[in-house]
Amino acid sequence: MPTVEKPSASKKPYLPGDESLGHLLHKVGQYAEAYLSRLSDLPTSRQVPDLPDLRLPEAGLGGEAALAVFDERFREVLVAASGPRYWGFVTGGTTPAAIAGDWLTAVFDQNPQSLTGPSGGDVSATIEAQTIALYRQLFGLPDAFLGGFVTGATMANFTGLAVGRQWAGRQVGHDTARAGVLPGSVRVLAASPHSSSIKSLALLGLGSASLEAVRTLPGREAMDPDHLADLLEQEPGRPVIVIASGGTVNTVDFDDMQALAALKGRRPFWLHVDAAFGGFAAVSPALASRLTGWEQADSIAIDNHKWMNVPYDNAVWLVRREYASLQVETFQNTNAPYLGDPLANFNYLNMGPENSRRLRALPVWLSLMAYGRSGFQTLVEQSVHLAERFGQMVEESGFLQLEAPVRLNVVCFSLRHHRTDPAWLRAFHQALNADGRVFVTPTSYNGAACLRAAFVNWRTTEADLDTAMEAMQESWRQIQGPSR
Repeated sequence: MPTVEKPSASKKPYLPGDESLGHLLHKVGQYAEAYLSRLSDLPTSRQVPDLPDLRLPEAGLGGEAALAVFDERFREVLVAASGPRYWGFVTGGTTPAAIAGDWLTAVFDQNPQSLTGPSGGDVSATIEAQTIALYRQLFGLPDAFLGGFVTGATMANFTGLAVGRQWAGRQVGHDTARAGVLPGSVRVLAASPHSSSIKSLALLGLGSASLEAVRTLPGREAMDPDHLADLLEQEPGRPVIVIASGGTVNTVDFDDMQALAALKGRRPFWLHVDAAFGGFAAVSPALASRLTGWEQADSIAIDNHKWMNVPYDNAVWLVRREYASLQVETFQNTNAPYLGDPLANFNYLNMGPENSRRLRALPVWLSLMAYGRSGFQTLVEQSVHLAERFGQMVEESGFLQLEAPVRLNVVCFSLRHHRTDPAWLRAFHQALNADGRVFVTPTSYNGAACLRAAFVNWRTTEADLDTAMEAMQESWRQIQGPSR
C-alpha cells in the first residue's frame, strides 16, 4: 500500500482548506488501485476482531493522516465483497467505469430534482432521465415507463408497490396516501417473493402477513397461472396486487409474464415485477424469452449493484407513465410550495421515497456508454456459463448435490448424503467461511439444507471455480472425523 503520513500532534484546528485536494485524491487513487490490484487474493470472510473505540481528535488530523488511521485499523479486516469469489447474496463487483462514475458522483454532489421546475430545470435530473432512456434500451423496454434511481431493490420494490397501493385504493374511491390504508382493502398475491417485497408490504402498512400464497408449479419456484386465475375469481370487489418474480433467489425461476398479462385482460390487477437481477437476462438474445411479457407490467424493480456491477447503493424503479399522477399522489411533498406544482413540473422528489438523492445515475450512465449493449451481453452470458460449469463441478464432486437445475446464474446445492441435516451443512459452511477463499450463503429449498452461489461479478473466471472447489473439498475433509 502507498505510504501515508502519520497524525501530527498539532493542536491547531485542521480545516478543509488546509490541504491540497489534488494531492489527497492522488493518494486515495493510489490506495484504491493498490487494494483492487490484490482483490483476488483477499479473503472473502474474516473473523471481525474486537476493535477498541477511538477518541475523537480535538484538532483533527487532516485527510491523509485520517486515511492512515483507517488503513491501520480496518484494511486487514475488510473482506473482498467485490472480489471474484464472493458468491453470497447476489453481489456484483465494480467495473472501472462504474468506479469513475461513483467518484464523480461525490465530486459533483448533485441532488437530482426537477426537469421543468420553477428554476428552469436541473441538469442532474436531465442526466437521470437520459440514463433511464438508455437503460430502457438496454433491456428492450418501451418508453411507456418512467424511471428513477433509488438505493436498492428494496426501495425499487417499495416504490412500485406504493404506486400499486395507491392504484388499489383508487379502485374503491379511496386516496390511501392521504387517508391511510383501509384494513383489508387490497389483496396481495405472490408465489416466491423476495424478502424485500414482503418487507415493503410491512413498510406500506399493508402488512407482511397480508400476502396470499399462489401455488407454484411442480418442482419450480414459479407461480401456477391457473391457481392465480382461481384466486382472482375470489372477492371480485377487492383490488389485487400481484408480485411476479423476474428471477427467484434460490433457482432464478421466472413467472410466466405473458400468462399474467393475459389474466390482467380478464380481471384487472396491478402487476409488479421484481427483476432485481433476473432482469438482466433481457440483454442476452439467448435468455431474453424468460422475460417475455414483462413490458406489460405496471411497475418493475431492477438492481444495478448486482449484475450491472456498479458500486452500492444503486437500483431503478420503472412505473408506467399512465400512472404518473398516482405516483405523484403517493410521493409528493404536499407542503413545499418552493418545489412548484407537483403535477405540472416533473420532479424526482415527488416520484419516489427520497428527497435527498445522490446522482446515482452517473455510474450507470458511464457504464452504459463505456461497455454498451454487447459488453453487458457478454458479462451476463459469461456469468451464466460459469454458473453452469460450477453446477457440473458440484455434480462431479461426489459429496455435493445440485438441488435445482442451473437456470441462469445461481447454483443451489446441498451435501449429497446429508441433505436434510442442517447441522452438517452448518459445520461445512462454517469451515468454508473460515477458509476464506470463497463466500456462499445458506438457504433451504425442496426440503434440503442448501448453499447457493450467485455469479454476477465481471472479475470471476474459470480459475476461480477451481479455487472454490478446492476450498470446498478441504472444508468437507475437515469436518469428517471421529467427532462427527
